[in-house]
Amino acid sequence: MAANSNFQLFSSSSAASGFFDSSTEPPLPPPPPPVEVLSSEVSLIVKCSVEPVNLEDGLTLLKGRVSTKEVFGLPNSDLVPGVYEGGLKLWEGSLDLIKALQAEVRNGHLSFSGKRVLELGCGHGLPGIFAFLEGASAVHFQDFNAEVLRCLTIPNVNANLSEKLSPSTSEDASSDTEGELRFFAGDWSQVHQCLPHANKKEKDLSCSSGHSPHSGYDIVLMAETIYSISAQHNLYSLIKKCLSHPGGVVYMAAKKHYFGVGGGTRQFLSMVEKDGELVLLR
Repeated sequence: MAANSNFQLFSSSSAASGFFDSSTEPPLPPPPPPVEVLSSEVSLIVKCSVEPVNLEDGLTLLKGRVSTKEVFGLPNSDLVPGVYEGGLKLWEGSLDLIKALQAEVRNGHLSFSGKRVLELGCGHGLPGIFAFLEGASAVHFQDFNAEVLRCLTIPNVNANLSEKLSPSTSEDASSDTEGELRFFAGDWSQVHQCLPHANKKEKDLSCSSGHSPHSGYDIVLMAETIYSISAQHNLYSLIKKCLSHPGGVVYMAAKKHYFGVGGGTRQFLSMVEKDGELVLLR
């Protein structure tokens, strides 16, 4: 990774109180295999209702709502490590990230026009939706669970972007039309095998739609993704595989401390600084 690739942090406006260093986390079950989820695979069984979220500069986006019990058979919970990673909840960092991106665009420091964008740990996908509205040429959404993409992300993208999606884009997310939208599920240690613009030695053909690899994503977006210390290394390795160089940039919103799970910006930024391959911009 080139040294002049950029890593930019926007810290979430409200940090969880307290800190617990979870150095002895129990072993997790094997992750599900990485897979591309087509927009045509949207769930027809789970009902996704939407409600407006008012942001700055008169921007209103729609927030989907589905039941964790209906999708996973689990009681309402933030996450079950290795099984369900909280993708059905709208985390406040997503909204903080959009507000920060709005400010960057408004001040002329950022343009999404013609850019390839990847949102990691997307859930509702609101930052990626904002990038698409700002003219990104391709937005790819990643979440740990394929069920989150089918039951929430894809319906939420469709609800927000229905007027902008061409028939070919809405029916097949892997089309080559301008404004490409695609969805990928999998653990951060493996999902690069599916991502079209990630740098990888070989492709898993079961994840590919025949697209040729490119030189990385121009912009990587992520919110509330660094809550688990054990997952931070895989996340950072994935970022380095995905980010274009030179000139690629990561925008992240996160809390300083995540009570009870041990993660936070302190450990993650320390890892980035020690590695030295990406440049931190605060």
